[in-house]
Amino acid sequence: MQLVKLTAIGLLATLSNVVMAANAELNIYSARHYPTDDVLYSGFTKATGIKINRVDADDAGIIARLKAEGSASPADVILLVDASRLWRGEIEGLFLPVTSKILDNAIPEQFRAKADVNGKTPWYGFSTRARVIVYNKSTVNPQDVMTYESLADPKHKGKLCIRSGSHPYNLSLFGSVMEHIGAKQTEQWLKGMVSNMARSPQGGDTDQIKGVASGECGIAVTNTYYLARLMRSDKPEDKSVAGKVGVVFPNQSTWGTHVNIAGGAVAKHTPHAASAIKFLEYLASPDAQNHFADGNNEWPAAKGVHISNPALQAMTGGSFKSETIHISTVGMNQVKVQQLLDRVNFK
Repeated sequence: MQLVKLTAIGLLATLSNVVMAANAELNIYSARHYPTDDVLYSGFTKATGIKINRVDADDAGIIARLKAEGSASPADVILLVDASRLWRGEIEGLFLPVTSKILDNAIPEQFRAKADVNGKTPWYGFSTRARVIVYNKSTVNPQDVMTYESLADPKHKGKLCIRSGSHPYNLSLFGSVMEHIGAKQTEQWLKGMVSNMARSPQGGDTDQIKGVASGECGIAVTNTYYLARLMRSDKPEDKSVAGKVGVVFPNQSTWGTHVNIAGGAVAKHTPHAASAIKFLEYLASPDAQNHFADGNNEWPAAKGVHISNPALQAMTGGSFKSETIHISTVGMNQVKVQQLLDRVNFK
């Protein structure tokens, strides 16, 4: 009789585990609004049986939502697309620092938050995007735009197109430059760029590339994946745009090209921390890392991942020198950078 009872108990426990596995879910707040990422989510579900529920918003909206929801937040995983936003989420206590040998072995220290006093890490970068200079091949000599500093050269007066200085991509770039040349020189650099603008800052990075191709601008700043999309597009008009512009990876002879990251963290109040960590570990896997490259034209953040994306290969010949400052430093500089932008009237 006791044997039957134990067997029944074991059966109930097994059934309970099956039900729990079947009902396992993760709620992801994501600023990655890329349709190609659907393959990542379905791949994780196929491998683990864990269903993904996704809430899409921009970085600022996700940070604001987490703060408003507080301990009642249903979020398990947070995905953001800028180093300064990841840093902001960290200092505002919105993430749950975690321990993972898989993540620590895969992601270089440069692309993850510094560990806290308990040796736990608040967030990790999973893909990188270089912020490069594009130029009109008919009107601009690439030797004149080999550095970020050259964007402020008076010879480029009336030639520069760029999106808002307060956009996170530019805040991160400017925070990086400030780390290299100091606040005083950065202010003069920003002032020089304002003087060189062909139009007031507007639109996204693709608009800047198109402005260069049309001749409205001579030079512009963009993240690499926007240019790669145009290069890989089947639309004749996109291919025409890509064919009219050249690309420079700035500062190859000095500190290297600025790279920003997209990354992720475990939400502070998640009830599913183990599954959330498993999802982040999945994003660091070779399959997921290759998808960042092939699906959204980003460079993998994990060590030792070879990419075959033809557009990225064409831009660089396979490699380029990137800066080595810790990505958190970029976030920490953003408040000072915004003050400099206000002073020089960089919209």
